[in-house]
Amino acid sequence: MSSEKKEKKVVALNKRARFDYYIGETIEAGLVLQGSEVKSLRQGQGSITESYATEEEGELFLINSFIPEYNEASRFNHNPKRRRKLLVKRRELNRILGAIRRKGITLVPLKLYFNPRGIAKIELGFATGKKQADKRSTEKERDWQRQKGRLLRAKG
Repeated sequence: MSSEKKEKKVVALNKRARFDYYIGETIEAGLVLQGSEVKSLRQGQGSITESYATEEEGELFLINSFIPEYNEASRFNHNPKRRRKLLVKRRELNRILGAIRRKGITLVPLKLYFNPRGIAKIELGFATGKKQADKRSTEKERDWQRQKGRLLRAKG
């Protein structure tokens, strides 16, 4: 097998999630997708920036994710903003549902990718919201790290 097949192919990242939330533990879940959605994802299209996962009738669903229509699918295309079921093991699902039902915990998608076997997966993070002051301190810390790197490069 070539080295190209052994690595994850990232389709979409949610860079905003780590800025807006404190991310605790992360989990991996499968997605129930239609054929045209998989084709569209393989072309590198898709967005999870405004999406979140929620519980409905004891199951997990990904809400508000965007996978554009696949042009070659013609009339067999999918709805780009439809709810997508997430696949996790029963024990893990019970643990996740317990965390969601607690106050302030949200499941936020961090990364959408294809695993080495070619199966679409999504990485979810247990998130709690940040206050505006926390966001400012995060931004200040990031700017300082960037400035420090510049200074070290200039001197060394």
